[in-house]
Amino acid sequence: MIRNFMVPKYVVPAIAGAGAAFFLFFGLWPLLDPMNFYEEVADFPPYNEHFLHDVGAFQIGLGLTLAIALFWRSDALLVALIGSGVAAALHVWAHVVDEDQGGSSGDTIFLGILAVLLLAGAAWQWTRSKAV
Repeated sequence: MIRNFMVPKYVVPAIAGAGAAFFLFFGLWPLLDPMNFYEEVADFPPYNEHFLHDVGAFQIGLGLTLAIALFWRSDALLVALIGSGVAAALHVWAHVVDEDQGGSSGDTIFLGILAVLLLAGAAWQWTRSKAV
């Protein structure tokens, strides 16, 4: 049985804030400077710039989701749509800039449609929550 005990109000938001900072930092770094991230943190051969861009995109999505949740606590669906939509959009960006490293244009198109749908869903959810 889990006991209900008092935790100061600031503890859980502080954990979320620390998690957000961690994910945003370790997302921006491989997205913006994948070689440096590889040399300093993830020296697991072979070097794959596109994979590190993808890692950065998804880490940013996690960090952004936590950060937004700290301020927008009343709408979990909106927060999830924004975080996953931004991650999906950054994933599309990675496919575009890394086009010369393989993959197909069909992948990029499909991922782009997914990103647009997630972000459109966030916009619709936001306007719906504003109307209530």
